[in-house]
Amino acid sequence: MIEHIEIEGFKSLEKVSLDLGALNIFVGTNASGKTNFLEALRVLQGIGYGYTIDEIFNGKPKGANSEAWEGVRGGSAFAEFRCSNSHPAKAHAKPMKFVVTLSDPVLEQPLCYAISISAQRQEVEWEKLSQGEAVIYETDLAESTFPVRHARVVRNYPSKGTNVYFHISRPVLRQLEEDPNCSAEHRSILSTCRVLLSDIQFLSPAPVRLREYSKVSSAGRIGDNGENFAALVKSILGRSEAGAYKSWLKHLTPAELDDVVILTGAVHDYLFALRRNGTDYPAPVLSDGTLRFAAIAAGFFQPDPPRALVLEEIEDGLHPTRLRLLMELLKSQAGTGISQVMATSHSPLAIAWLDEDDYRTVFLCSKDDENGASSITPFSSIPRLIELARTQSVADLFAEGWLESAI
Repeated sequence: MIEHIEIEGFKSLEKVSLDLGALNIFVGTNASGKTNFLEALRVLQGIGYGYTIDEIFNGKPKGANSEAWEGVRGGSAFAEFRCSNSHPAKAHAKPMKFVVTLSDPVLEQPLCYAISISAQRQEVEWEKLSQGEAVIYETDLAESTFPVRHARVVRNYPSKGTNVYFHISRPVLRQLEEDPNCSAEHRSILSTCRVLLSDIQFLSPAPVRLREYSKVSSAGRIGDNGENFAALVKSILGRSEAGAYKSWLKHLTPAELDDVVILTGAVHDYLFALRRNGTDYPAPVLSDGTLRFAAIAAGFFQPDPPRALVLEEIEDGLHPTRLRLLMELLKSQAGTGISQVMATSHSPLAIAWLDEDDYRTVFLCSKDDENGASSITPFSSIPRLIELARTQSVADLFAEGWLESAI
């Protein structure tokens, strides 16, 4: 779980520092910085996968042992923050920096991972990993020689203070883990850090994918765009979570729902369906909103759940009266099988069903018209919001633009 994150110089995020919780909701108008925050999580995910800086930002084709990686939207050319009120010829990219505090039950103390990256030069400028107050490794810029630099390993290497050389095109984290001299204890910490960074699922179910037959009989995790949806649901229906999953879908549909079923095709493929009054309604005839809710709900009951689940524009395809049910799903499931949820929304109704206790990790994204920098502010830090929310609808305050004016 990411307990704290700092982002500097990435896209519109000139400088952001956030404390996160199990459920984190990001709201704001178009181009306010919501998606850029999620893109920052993709950079961290790419680091966890061990990709080069070029691959993280510009993509990587499918290989024999890896899936294709799409990279960050816009690639390295548009990754670094530039003040929008500067003349283009005089605009200079600011340093890009990410700092995250990571916790997990297997860790005695949280990890703090920090990295500074030049997307234009496609290299690591500086990197550090600590556990509690103890530094595990830190790069040494004072003794750098292109294209390699020193990483001073302070703890748990063959000898304290060992210098290890690494290539600047790739984060140190994976390079040290792969070093044959790395101790078992050290390698375990490095591996845990990588997993916590990379085990994020960006779930954006597309109805066209949800209506497809699954070619496999079971799946531990749904594809990011909804691939193998029917196979995943088939797996869920064979587990103890089947009752809870069906219950959420029964609350969604206004008509009576008898069951959730999987239909078998002519070539032993599988299709999602709902059974109502004894009749099966297969995925191709179900509404986009019903399918999308069914896929998001399935994401919380996956046999192989990610540590973090990211959902963008959660209101898409849902009738406003059903958005409350989705918010209840997120609130009840975040922090259980899935440790952390990050979700974005444009809809005032998405925050209408939240209460004062949620406001610490509900964030307003807005952009400065002068320099183009996005700010991300917890609702709990917006002046007078808590006071006004006790007498007025927060959804109305958001829809009227009061929240932006208050900060």
